[in-house]
Amino acid sequence: MKKYKNKEVIYQNMLGVVLSSSVEYSDSWRPFELANAPKFRKHQPIKTNLRYTECQIYKRRWLMLFLFVIYSMSNAMQWVQYSIIENVVTRYYGLEPTSSWIEWTSMIYMLTYIFFIIPGSWALDKFGMRKCVLIGAGGTCLGAWIKVLSLSPNLFYVGFIGQTIVGLSQVFVLSVPARLAAVWFGSNQVSSACSIGVFGNQLGIAVGFLLPPMIVSNDEEIDKIGSQLGLMFKGVAGFTSVLLILIAIFYEEKPPLPPSLAALKQSEREQDFLGSLKRLATNLGYILLLLSYGINVGIFYAISTLLNRVILSYYEKAEEDAGRLGVLMVISGMLGSVVCGMVLDWTHKFKETTVVVYFLSLVGMVIYTVTLGYDIYIVYLTLAFLGFAMTGYLPVGFELAAELTYPEPEGTSVGILNGVTQVFGLILTSGYSALISRFSVNVATLGLCAVLGVGLALTALVPPKLRRQEAKA
Repeated sequence: MKKYKNKEVIYQNMLGVVLSSSVEYSDSWRPFELANAPKFRKHQPIKTNLRYTECQIYKRRWLMLFLFVIYSMSNAMQWVQYSIIENVVTRYYGLEPTSSWIEWTSMIYMLTYIFFIIPGSWALDKFGMRKCVLIGAGGTCLGAWIKVLSLSPNLFYVGFIGQTIVGLSQVFVLSVPARLAAVWFGSNQVSSACSIGVFGNQLGIAVGFLLPPMIVSNDEEIDKIGSQLGLMFKGVAGFTSVLLILIAIFYEEKPPLPPSLAALKQSEREQDFLGSLKRLATNLGYILLLLSYGINVGIFYAISTLLNRVILSYYEKAEEDAGRLGVLMVISGMLGSVVCGMVLDWTHKFKETTVVVYFLSLVGMVIYTVTLGYDIYIVYLTLAFLGFAMTGYLPVGFELAAELTYPEPEGTSVGILNGVTQVFGLILTSGYSALISRFSVNVATLGLCAVLGVGLALTALVPPKLRRQEAKA
């Protein structure tokens, strides 16, 4: 009689408990994969070595997600803290109007991420999510307090050092949403949880667009500007300090039991960071996504960084409008993120959703380019549409990357995805600025439209191989 050894069988009963069994059985007996409790045939296994692995979803997963969202917000809100009030900060610190120092307070986020994403991804895999989140929250808090020390008009360099530390801490922010969703949430909530995690970053950017123009005005008195900057910097430093304490007390690495079978399989897989890098480098679908995702998000970074400059070139004394436009773009993007996450959980059409959202981003970019210079309320509408599509694309790209690269660690695949995004962000922001200076805003924005068209073509070439979905089957 022929025997089959070490055959793993997975059952799931009506209570959602997964039973894993290593068995040796004869030709006359076969285990079943059943929707209900398994029913055995007459012949019993010759030899069994049963182990029970329960998959459970915990209510406190929402606390972990909430803490991460606020943590992500605290870091992202400082990204455009200087650039959205570029004209005011330039005058206060006595910088040359033609210098790019204020632009670099935003681009330093991108530069530090490029250099530190590989060691950051390694640390996330090696030391775990809790330790890395604590390091990121600590760095965000430290950088915020250093900026408090930069209130003298001759201490811009001190504020830049603080901004650099906050930007470096972003390494332990952007790679976390996909990992947190996979570790804490069930398979029918993982896309939505990832979208909410990305939502925190967008919420922070919105706050960064909104508050600085409201707190810091372009006042004639330099001392008054200094007082307003002090209020802003101290408020952020205090907020990040409280958040660091909450994370240290309540944030957990992972639940006692995995939330899904896919999470169980991934947790049991031996971690091989260098091997993951090699496999990702030979994954054609992932490489195409890296390029297309980098283009889309890089253009969003360019628009956000130079929004104050672009709006003021068309509309005089519109500093607060620039901030509100940025907020509107991001808030509509939050809605887009949540909607796209729900669509993915409902349809599991990852490739199709990605292409549609990318196409809408291109349409929104063209409309924005054409309407610049018209009544500013038209620009409000066009940027709202652009934000819905372009920012809504963020979690879609994260989830497609996780599908294309499963079972590689999400921290590694998403970390590299974000790293490439920062490279494109630097290139496109610098190029956008140079084209504006040499030609015009209109010509520069048309150039971004052309680049986004290339990204859409690359997205269409991504193969629809959904490995994580196959693992759940």
